[in-house]
Amino acid sequence: MFRNMHRGAGANIAGPPLRVTLRINMSSATAPASHDTGGLHVLVLPKWYTGRNDPQLGDFIQKQVMATAASLSRSGQGRVSVVFTVPIAGLEEPQVMEAVTNGSAWELRCYYRPNTSAFVPLRKALNFLKYWRATRQGIRRVIAERGAPHLTHVHILVRPALVAWWLKQRVGIPYLLSEQSSEYLDGTWERKSVVFKTINRRLFRDASAITAVSAHLRDGLVRLGLIHSAEVIPNTVPGMDRPLPPSGPPDRFTVVADLVDRTKNISGVLKAFAQAKAVHPSLRLDVIGDGTDMVALQAQARELGLNGSMRWHGRVSNAEVLTRVAETGTVIVNSNVETFSVVTGEALALGKPVIATRCGGPEAFIHEENGVLIPKDDPHALAEAMIRRASGELAYDPAAIRAGLASRFSPDAVGDAFVQLYQRLKAHA
Repeated sequence: MFRNMHRGAGANIAGPPLRVTLRINMSSATAPASHDTGGLHVLVLPKWYTGRNDPQLGDFIQKQVMATAASLSRSGQGRVSVVFTVPIAGLEEPQVMEAVTNGSAWELRCYYRPNTSAFVPLRKALNFLKYWRATRQGIRRVIAERGAPHLTHVHILVRPALVAWWLKQRVGIPYLLSEQSSEYLDGTWERKSVVFKTINRRLFRDASAITAVSAHLRDGLVRLGLIHSAEVIPNTVPGMDRPLPPSGPPDRFTVVADLVDRTKNISGVLKAFAQAKAVHPSLRLDVIGDGTDMVALQAQARELGLNGSMRWHGRVSNAEVLTRVAETGTVIVNSNVETFSVVTGEALALGKPVIATRCGGPEAFIHEENGVLIPKDDPHALAEAMIRRASGELAYDPAAIRAGLASRFSPDAVGDAFVQLYQRLKAHA
């Protein structure tokens, strides 16, 4: 896995911070400076992260980052700085930086006002330049206030990985790639241009190490010829620190998802719910989330006559998601593809059984003691599972469901896994 480790001058990440010859503009440095200059300094560049753009986008990545930062801080081995760059339409200024300390992680969000030209090639080119400029300015601020990084940790290609690759070529900072995107599993990547694929292959090849969020995704990357292997480090599963709630009504079901039907197949849930409700009229369904297909899905629910039996909660905070899941009897994950399925993990952490499709991620969690696995895009199979659950045929012990998650999916376990990988990179640098 470490065969492509950078061995050039200045790349020893076990040593002192590198001298990065980038011009630093201190005029925007308004956040309090960190005086912690000891240990390994990891610069995290995520493609998805929470912010003004979306309070939920990439929250699972943020949890990984926070867990890793906490593990580094707890062991006294280093610190984490995050630079997240994203466009915001109608931004009050051409570019805005916002810094905050979140747990043990220092997060810098770099917002820029996107170009809105109707000429797509020009718009894409200008917005890439805006992204590049904003990210470089963010890195300069990190160097000024936090010191130069020893390692760049990229979460999801492509733009952040290009920046990390540039840092490696320019000043010898090695980079680690962590991938979570479903585009390697659903056929999206295969439809990309030859140029795009060539860039992807180079970015994977030049990484010092690669991680995937699930074995399913790792195997997909191998099948595409992008990697030979990768270490599997999962997302964290929140909720295990909460009191275990009651089992909940067996006739109440909950879906938590971005309402993008091509991926999450919420329309299939509505069809199955209508079938199951014909057998068990007491069934209730809660849908938590929002997305591009929400209006169409609500129209479908009206056509199926489901309005009196279901509620649309829209997008809510993660804390509220956990609160609502604690009140349900069963969580449904009806996706066509999942690289991990945080929702499955959250439900199990709260002692809730899950009915899930065999779509990649849930298979790492679900067995006969905590839920049911069904084929993808099979409303009849989903309806049958719902009927069996509502009738009492499928009964579960909440405490047994929660047991065993902590050893793999707790913040400590995930954070420690990344820190151990950092240590191996240091040893082989």
